[in-house]
Amino acid sequence: MRRNRQQVVPGRFGSVAELLEWLERVRKNKNWSDWHWQVRNSLGAVDLARLGLLQQPDAAEAALRYAVGVTPYYLAIGDLTNEKDPVVRQWLPCGEECALANGGVRDPFGEAGSTPLPGVVHRFADRVLVMTSDRCAVRCRHCTRKNAMDGLPLTHSVAELQAAVDYVSAHSKVREVILSGGDPLLDGDSSVLRFVRAFAALPQIDAVRIGTRVLSTLPMRITQGLAVALGESGKVWVNTQFNHEAELTAEAAVACRRLVEAGVPVSNQSVLLRGINDSLAALEGLCCGLQRIRVRPYYVFIGDPVMGTEHLRVSATRAAKLAKELAQRIGGLAMPRFVADIPGAPSKTDVGELVRCS
Repeated sequence: MRRNRQQVVPGRFGSVAELLEWLERVRKNKNWSDWHWQVRNSLGAVDLARLGLLQQPDAAEAALRYAVGVTPYYLAIGDLTNEKDPVVRQWLPCGEECALANGGVRDPFGEAGSTPLPGVVHRFADRVLVMTSDRCAVRCRHCTRKNAMDGLPLTHSVAELQAAVDYVSAHSKVREVILSGGDPLLDGDSSVLRFVRAFAALPQIDAVRIGTRVLSTLPMRITQGLAVALGESGKVWVNTQFNHEAELTAEAAVACRRLVEAGVPVSNQSVLLRGINDSLAALEGLCCGLQRIRVRPYYVFIGDPVMGTEHLRVSATRAAKLAKELAQRIGGLAMPRFVADIPGAPSKTDVGELVRCS
């Protein structure tokens, strides 16, 4: 049987050089723009181990404890020969993830205890979170749900969706539904649109928000057909996550433009990550780049106090200093709010307030 030469086979690549050569070749192939192909050809922990990318102390243990996954696209925009590359550091496991320090916990926001239905989280009176997927295009090392993704309770079947719609209908103060996970857009178009249309049809709902990273990790997922369909109700908003200017590729710009031109507002929620984007130059480049492609720089978050992410967290003092410096460099349309999501707080907390109260 002839081997499919466009398929990643665990252990096929004997070196990073061979992988890079393969990436360069397949980028010119029509399959590159097929998001299904990208997902099928994602690399996992076995691939990275055989490529020698888990040589750092305890990196292999981190890859066992926290799932690994990265699309060919996202692989290609980073520099695999540079261990400090800001894209590579977001997906490559490192031993520091195994350290249990600085108070990191598995579920800092108590989502497991705020679920009136499987996959439905109701922490705030006016909005409900609905988990529709436990898959992501890239398994980010700073993920809020990195301890809970595998086995995440989902709202997925027709019956579960109807139960969620009934729950929202019974709570008249809810005016926004947030589709999350995992990444809702890792499901097929029919599934995504089934959820969007079900909640958008409720008169009480002003916005159906989709939380997704595919704009930065798998931009070919945003097909023209999906973008147009998402814009039909006039209620869909997309919140995405670009963390570094290097992620603002031509492909990402096309994906964002398709949504914006279909009438879907796109906002960005970055996470402030140590050694990745915690500098004035990195943040200025990111925010100005986002404005250039008509994506609103909405929030810059201090990383949540999640077990396995402590090595990437930036202090509130450092965040407040960066916010002040950035405001002196860029205009208001490009300036995000620097905030923290504090467990138990009724809303996002400005980093300046955190510093004043400390």
